[in-house]
Amino acid sequence: MERAFPNRTEAGRQLAEKLGKYAGREDVIVLGLPRGGVPVAYEVAKRLRAPLDVFVVRKLGVPGFEELAAGAIASGGVRVLNEDVMRAIPHADEAIEAVTARETAELERREQIYRQGRPAPELRGRIVILVDDGLATGATMRAAVKALRQGGAAKIVVAVPVGPPDTCRELEEEADETICLSTPEFFQAVGQYYEDFSQTTDEDVRELLTSAAQDMSERS
Repeated sequence: MERAFPNRTEAGRQLAEKLGKYAGREDVIVLGLPRGGVPVAYEVAKRLRAPLDVFVVRKLGVPGFEELAAGAIASGGVRVLNEDVMRAIPHADEAIEAVTARETAELERREQIYRQGRPAPELRGRIVILVDDGLATGATMRAAVKALRQGGAAKIVVAVPVGPPDTCRELEEEADETICLSTPEFFQAVGQYYEDFSQTTDEDVRELLTSAAQDMSERS
């Protein structure tokens, strides 16, 4: 097995080393995909001296086979569908509309609890570094990239510690820059490349965002 990271914190530190050219720039913002991407993104933002926020994306699971992604939705009302999966589902349109409604409510709930009243950041014209703890199918990350394109981001950089080679290649075509530290050929799941892959809680996410905001205000 290829490189295993001790935990998300160390993965974020290693990722930040590959992003040094963005350090100290006023037009850079780091966005973590909750929940697991936020501890990784926190380390990246700290080392680049950049603001940190969340970009909430929800997978649209196939009813009865929730682990199978028929697509994803992201902040800003964007929906990306996986056409191959959609063709295989009976009554796909109705099924996915119901899932979309449920996941949209959850997406809005998470944005409220994570930001605790802080407004969503302005992303237009900025360099956005999108961070997760790893890629599997890439559906969530693709939804995030599409949403940021629609929101007018100047440059979109996808940065992850690990992902399968084909998914990383697909994202290279959609993002302006893609960094996958490790691309194991026989990829099964993100968690197998971490020694500690314990769950990140909503409280963890809130604490990291608050800590990052304090760091930025102390610098300014």
